[in-house]
Amino acid sequence: MAKRTPLLLLPGLLCDAALWRHQVETLGDIAEPVVADMTQADQLGPLARSILADAPETFALAGFSMGGYLAFEILRQAPDRVDRLALLDTTPHPDSHEQLQRHRDLIDLARRSDFKGVTRRLLPILVHPGRIEDMVLVDDVIAMAERVGREAYLRQQTAIMTRPDSRHDLRLIHCPTLVLCGRQDAMTPVEAHEEMADAIPHGSLVVIEDCGHLAPLERPRAVSAVMRLWLQTPVVADG
Repeated sequence: MAKRTPLLLLPGLLCDAALWRHQVETLGDIAEPVVADMTQADQLGPLARSILADAPETFALAGFSMGGYLAFEILRQAPDRVDRLALLDTTPHPDSHEQLQRHRDLIDLARRSDFKGVTRRLLPILVHPGRIEDMVLVDDVIAMAERVGREAYLRQQTAIMTRPDSRHDLRLIHCPTLVLCGRQDAMTPVEAHEEMADAIPHGSLVVIEDCGHLAPLERPRAVSAVMRLWLQTPVVADG
């Protein structure tokens, strides 16, 4: 039996292992997937260090949204330990002034009202417009947010707001890199992914049709199929 690839999966804001459920269930024949805990620090640097402390010596790394921000930090700290990279529905850009204000507004909402209200307010920019009434999907998203909880959410928002600009790091990524997003991703649009794929030396772009920001949940079979091909891409050393 062929050796399976250690696969570290990084969920996003208000997400937990359920985000990657289909990928964990279907890629186990070629990978050893582990979903990282993204709730224990309010800065990316310490969070990356804690995850690296428990990670295999080398591994494949997939980050979704906030998990992509953390993936960039892991690469800054330990570039030689990542032998392939997947960036899903994320961006290398820091937040604009308008985005920072939106984070502040959501933090204020989380502190003073029903915590479920944060997720319901975010839903229109998280999922494809045609899935706002998909109650199985919506219930999954709300349940993840409840499990993450208010205090972890506040830590995550702080980490997001204080993240560095990762655009200058893109050209330094030399492992096979999948850049994937939903065509209708309203939070991190296709253009940001085109920029990443163009700048990363071994980057390739895949756009999932009829899909919003939450690609691993909205189009799980398509995402898993693309990730299977990514995991099977030969790793060839530069030089």
